[in-house]
Amino acid sequence: MKLNFTGSTDPGLIRSNNQDAYYTDPEGRFFIVADGMGGHAGGEQASRIATEQIRAYLEANWESSKSTPELLEQALLEANEAILQDQQNHPERADMGTTAVVVVFRNSEQPWCAHIGDSRLYRYREPRLEQITDDHTWVARAIKIGDITPEEARVHPFRHVLSRCLGREDLHQVEIQPLDIRNGDRLLLCSDGLTEELVDQKIAHYLQDTPLLDKAAFNLIEAAKEEGGHDNITVVLVVVEENS
Repeated sequence: MKLNFTGSTDPGLIRSNNQDAYYTDPEGRFFIVADGMGGHAGGEQASRIATEQIRAYLEANWESSKSTPELLEQALLEANEAILQDQQNHPERADMGTTAVVVVFRNSEQPWCAHIGDSRLYRYREPRLEQITDDHTWVARAIKIGDITPEEARVHPFRHVLSRCLGREDLHQVEIQPLDIRNGDRLLLCSDGLTEELVDQKIAHYLQDTPLLDKAAFNLIEAAKEEGGHDNITVVLVVVEENS
């Protein structure tokens, strides 16, 4: 499976710092987006710790006998422990945490995704954009049980309240799922700084009309900034070019 990929992040127009972090493995084996929270220093630290810990664990255990779901789960649980340890060492960051979405292409296996929080994975399979991950938020659960509509959720005062994130003692399980990927598919990993500003139809428009990945990532970020850029914006794009 041949992949082409790119990543970019921007602080947006309101915040002076960037609490997002991302990583694209140079060999195209895995991709990470994390969105930190907990104040200026805390959010930056949490997303950095998570990204570095997940990367280090995947690299160190890539050739192990663990299944890919086991590998992903342990990587995120170890990231959670690393953040908890940093909280203990630095009480001023005790409330920090981070979302994470990770996609792994391991050997010839089916690709897998792990996520926690409201950073998302989308799949664009022309002409349709599909959200693959479910947000771990108060509003996502409220939509699911019919208490509010998706339109109401976009402006709800609780829309940023997470039900799960890294950096919490009660995290014992990570949501992991296999991915159905075909030639030509585009994967989008992003922080909520993108999805807060752009509805899915607009995201699909930029993925459809911009064949060059670097340009597509740039256009998505600029479009989010044109809509207000209220949060940090991070985009990782992966396209499946051909099967080997």
